[in-house]
Amino acid sequence: MGANLDGLAVLSSDCSGLGLLLQLHASGPRPASSTSPAPIPRGPARAGVGMECRKRGSQLWEEGEGVWRPPRSLSPSLPAVPAPGTMLRAGPPSHTLLRLPLLLLLLLLVQAVGRGLGRASPAGGPLEDVVIERYHIPRVCPREVQMGDFVRYHYNGTFEDGKKFDSSYDRHTLVAIVVGVGRLITGMDRGLMGMCVNERRRLIVPPHLGYGSIGVAGLIPPDATLYFDVVLLDVWNKEDTVQVSTLLRPPHCPRMVQDSDFVRYHYNGTLLDGTAFDTSYSRGGTYDTYVGSGWLIKGMDQGLLGMCPGERRKIIIPPFLAYGEKGYGTVIPSQASLVFHVLLIDVHNPKDTVQLETLELPPGCVRRAVAGDFMRYHYNGSLMDGTLFDSRSGVGGQAGGPEEDGGGCLAGWGPCDSLAAPPPLPLYCSYSRNHTYNTYVGQGYIIPGMDQGLQGSCMGERRRITIPPHLAYGENGTGDKIPGSAVLIFDVHVIDFHNPADPVEIKTLSRPLETCNETAKLGDFVRYHYNCSLLDGTRLFSSHDYGAPQEATLGAHKVIEGLDTGLQGMCVGERRQLVVPPHLAHGESGARGVPGSAVLLFEVELVSREDGLPTGYLFVWHEDPPANLFEHMDLNKDGEVPAEEFSTFIKAQVSEGKGRLLPGQDPEKTIGDMFQNQDRNQDGKITAEELKLKSDEDQERVHEEL
Repeated sequence: MGANLDGLAVLSSDCSGLGLLLQLHASGPRPASSTSPAPIPRGPARAGVGMECRKRGSQLWEEGEGVWRPPRSLSPSLPAVPAPGTMLRAGPPSHTLLRLPLLLLLLLLVQAVGRGLGRASPAGGPLEDVVIERYHIPRVCPREVQMGDFVRYHYNGTFEDGKKFDSSYDRHTLVAIVVGVGRLITGMDRGLMGMCVNERRRLIVPPHLGYGSIGVAGLIPPDATLYFDVVLLDVWNKEDTVQVSTLLRPPHCPRMVQDSDFVRYHYNGTLLDGTAFDTSYSRGGTYDTYVGSGWLIKGMDQGLLGMCPGERRKIIIPPFLAYGEKGYGTVIPSQASLVFHVLLIDVHNPKDTVQLETLELPPGCVRRAVAGDFMRYHYNGSLMDGTLFDSRSGVGGQAGGPEEDGGGCLAGWGPCDSLAAPPPLPLYCSYSRNHTYNTYVGQGYIIPGMDQGLQGSCMGERRRITIPPHLAYGENGTGDKIPGSAVLIFDVHVIDFHNPADPVEIKTLSRPLETCNETAKLGDFVRYHYNCSLLDGTRLFSSHDYGAPQEATLGAHKVIEGLDTGLQGMCVGERRQLVVPPHLAHGESGARGVPGSAVLLFEVELVSREDGLPTGYLFVWHEDPPANLFEHMDLNKDGEVPAEEFSTFIKAQVSEGKGRLLPGQDPEKTIGDMFQNQDRNQDGKITAEELKLKSDEDQERVHEEL
């Protein structure tokens, strides 16, 4: 099984693909190095150190004569690692590598014999040091056991014949102890040095490094060689601090965690060997707590500081900053290092106020929203980690308010360990409904933070409003979209706002050069061109689309009140801009193509104006009507006036400039209405008794009332 070859003990094992485990006798201390494993303490009767080779990734390293040797590509000044089949032996300080075919044959022969016996043992001679077989090495080894470290490990102890004499598994208790300070047998102290968490080793401890010639009565006979199968589960040192690794940091960090902040985060908690003990994901909610106020273990208090919302961290906490000697229940053993993968959802401080960030401010802002204004706006509402929530629940929250429209996981982060990315979140916002959110500002109809955040905004402005939970939905949250103690972020686009007391805003864009002696007034018949839009620029209507000006009689309630008011006082050829609030336009209900409560923007140009007629009149004379009106109207002098004669007479009066019909209507229809009014018995003709002027009718009505 074994042989001494020029001071080289060769034993069968699997060593980084070489199939060799070499033990080299040499002397001299191993130099301390951050890239080398921990030094192996020496026993008083030992002159040499153990030697092993292993493979880290694609790099082969040798441990021998107290020196770690990288390949030539990493350290040109050192000899290259020998190819499989060559051997390294003790020599002068130059550490010359010898390629000896004879020794190669002997090595292969000993390896075959060792495999035949099935167990690495010092059959060829007494061992002078611990023999270490690393039969499972984890791919990642962030730290290795050094002298003075505290370790936790499981082991099985057997004799050469395979008989078990001790086992931590049988006792259901890990060994937790400091190494390298004489609390273990020397062979175990040396065999644990350089181990990684989750590494498995087979240690062959000769008697003088075990229980010697005395043994342990009834358990271990004298001069017994001991075999240990060890798995390392934890390692830490009293000098350790909290280790923080940032795995993902968002590009935008609005704020970082500080002491006294309140945080919401998800986490997976494991022991250092990867054993899971807790996760927030399985509970369907974040872990919510204050930082630096004694609510958390000290290590987590430290590990969360400086985190940004949306950041992912790995936090390794030594036991004295976690649960220490007592552990926690049955899930966290005594003296256990803890590993947390943390995703910070949001952070706020009870002293926080609403935070405003102007994203876009339109030029020429002459008015800002104040309490009491009625506003229409679009928004996206999200949590601090970017999760979008339902906008309908994001700004309301007060019953009876005036709002008019009435399992994927990431590896190491979720409750499962899939490498698939989570499914995209649905988009919830006012945009998705193609409808603004409409409400009063500063009147308590929306959450206090939004009430504050909307005041001072301009029409067309885009702003980001960050609202702490005590100004939003507090500890309870709302619905299934907004959890308790959640910070809310709204990206708002203000469409328009108005006050119920607002008049029409009139701005003259241009006036004709010639003197304007007459302006449009109530009762006038006007023709005008117009463009109508919302304040955000959305085009609604235009008279140019119909190829002709719009016609209206001012004061006749044929157009919205605000437009009627805005046209009065205009000169022909004048252009105006009118801002019409909804209570002077289409109100809360809106109209075809016009949203409810919308402020309208008009650009109007007066094309023509005609004096109107008094209310109720269809025709008036410019001077006094003819004396004996019926005789003038009865053209054929037969004592009655049919519709044809009546129409001929009225048209002649208009053409001669003696009178005028009501403007803006079809003359034939107007004359027909006049005839129907005079033909009181509806026999198709007017008699002298039937013909009466409106002034005469009004006078008779006054007498009747008297």
